[in-house]
Amino acid sequence: MNFKIRGLATLLCLASSNFLFAQNPIVQTNYTADPAPMVHNGKLFLYTSHDEDNSTWFVMNDWKLYTTEDMVNWTSHGAIASYKIFDWAKGDAWAIQVVERNGKFFLYAPVTSKENNRPAIGVAVADSPYGPFIDPLGKPLVQMSFGDIDPTAFIDDDGQAYLYWGNPLLKYAKLNEDMISISGEPQLVPMTEASFGKRDGNPERPTLYEEGPWLYKRNNLYYLLWPGGPLPEHIGYSTSKSPLGPWKYEGTLMPQEGGSFTNHPGLVDYKGKTYFFYHNGALPGGGGFNRSVAVEEAQFNKDGTLKPMKMTEGIKKGLGTVNPYIINQAETIAWSKDVKEYQNKEVGVFITAKKNGAFTKVKNVDFGQSGPSQFFARVGTTHNTPITMEIYLDNPDGQPIATVKIPRTGGNDRWSLVSASLPKLNGVHDLYFVYKGKVETDLMYFDYWRFSK
Repeated sequence: MNFKIRGLATLLCLASSNFLFAQNPIVQTNYTADPAPMVHNGKLFLYTSHDEDNSTWFVMNDWKLYTTEDMVNWTSHGAIASYKIFDWAKGDAWAIQVVERNGKFFLYAPVTSKENNRPAIGVAVADSPYGPFIDPLGKPLVQMSFGDIDPTAFIDDDGQAYLYWGNPLLKYAKLNEDMISISGEPQLVPMTEASFGKRDGNPERPTLYEEGPWLYKRNNLYYLLWPGGPLPEHIGYSTSKSPLGPWKYEGTLMPQEGGSFTNHPGLVDYKGKTYFFYHNGALPGGGGFNRSVAVEEAQFNKDGTLKPMKMTEGIKKGLGTVNPYIINQAETIAWSKDVKEYQNKEVGVFITAKKNGAFTKVKNVDFGQSGPSQFFARVGTTHNTPITMEIYLDNPDGQPIATVKIPRTGGNDRWSLVSASLPKLNGVHDLYFVYKGKVETDLMYFDYWRFSK
């Protein structure tokens, strides 16, 4: 987040002809920003902030959660918390981070205080990474001055936990073992050229550091990633042999690009690889206030420094396959077009096809050698006009392996189970669901699918 507003003329666009091959941004059913990855029990959890549609400011009311086990198919778990979990907050659900300690999950969040209308860092706790998160303090964890935003939490190998945050100044504090209180007083990080590079022509901001810090450790070297100015932001980083510095400026990790004048880093190890998360404005209608999270595989030089990278189409090769013989959520998606995610008390998270020809794609579905004979899905629509869902393997321009008619259920709180017989098929395929109907909007609702032998 940034308190300066500056337009950006360039926009990273994904042409429709590339939709079938792209993986970035990794979420297309909502605008997402400020990625915060966490690994737990063999699964990658990605917490994001959420830009409301058609925003012309940072209108952000809740935090989303997405998970993956293969880095190409992402499952939405909807909004797992909002600023309203803090009774003392008036709004502004900006960049969070969630960390786990001793079976508890701690969510560090910047929100705006009702008392003084200034940003503050709150903490909420849950017994599960999916929530619910509850505020144990009833007040801010820290509030020093204007600019208390973008917290990053890090637990070192010796058990000591740290919290960094701040715009335009970088601040830190040691967290006590309970993770909901700090040890001593918050400290300011010296903003030196040696630590954060030199910004030309701005005496009030002499270094490149802007906001959004992220702390990471590899081979006893500490990495502090941060968005740098002037706007539009790039991602820079610094290293140290201590989590408290002094920090050494290492240069630009990702240059200014992507159609958003802000950026926000997240770096995590998962299944033997290291992944770098960021956001841009690449989706249709995207920009500085309608951003989208993306990911790249990070690479290191022999001296431990990170290799600079640019924004690409993303992770193309998955780390595993999808089992089609169990219930799979419709909101598990590798790529989609003209689809939005919603949630309600009847089924939780589900998707809605917004236009004729909308589709969702699931990569690397393993049907095995014998293959299935039946397809099942829970769906619904409000239309009496014929609505269908066509199922394709590998290419949505070919012949569908099945077509199911969507019954009129009357709303997204009412659902029907449909089925279809299948031709002989086996092996690993990309699966496409294509939604068709001669209506202008909200063709159908889709909750889950599975195949049966």
